[in-house]
Amino acid sequence: MGESINPTWVGSENNGASHPETVADILGRQLDEVIQEWLSRVEKEPELMSIPLNFEERTGHLPQLLHDVIRRLRLDDATQAPISDAAAHHGDLRAKQGYTVAMAVEESRLLQVSIFSTLHRSQKHLDFNKVLPAVVTIADEVDAQLKQQMLRFMAADEAKFVKSA
Repeated sequence: MGESINPTWVGSENNGASHPETVADILGRQLDEVIQEWLSRVEKEPELMSIPLNFEERTGHLPQLLHDVIRRLRLDDATQAPISDAAAHHGDLRAKQGYTVAMAVEESRLLQVSIFSTLHRSQKHLDFNKVLPAVVTIADEVDAQLKQQMLRFMAADEAKFVKSA
């Protein structure tokens, strides 16, 4: 989304910043924090933790998925969003690791919560007029990524069915 500078602030101060930051800039700057928050949320979910994975296996997909979200936020409204290859790869990986569809959906939900929590903590740096459109774009992109993952899950299920027939 093309984001212009507007003096309308979410908070009453901007901590000395001369211009509000874009949602994309905040997510880019706080990428590691988003990933850590996501992991913390995942670790509280017994179903997700029932699949034993190390840090890299559990979080390795997130930097690219988040970069895809950031790239999408920086597109102007008229540009068609590209399909996330990282999301398709992630769907293949999670299917091989033994995830269920419900588990993949839960991971995606937790990613959105982690992104939105990060934005909430950074609200005093944001242009309020740009936040809601960015939230819509984030939700759309994360859901589109989830769709790619589910298409790969279905393809893996079909391959198993054909192999067993």
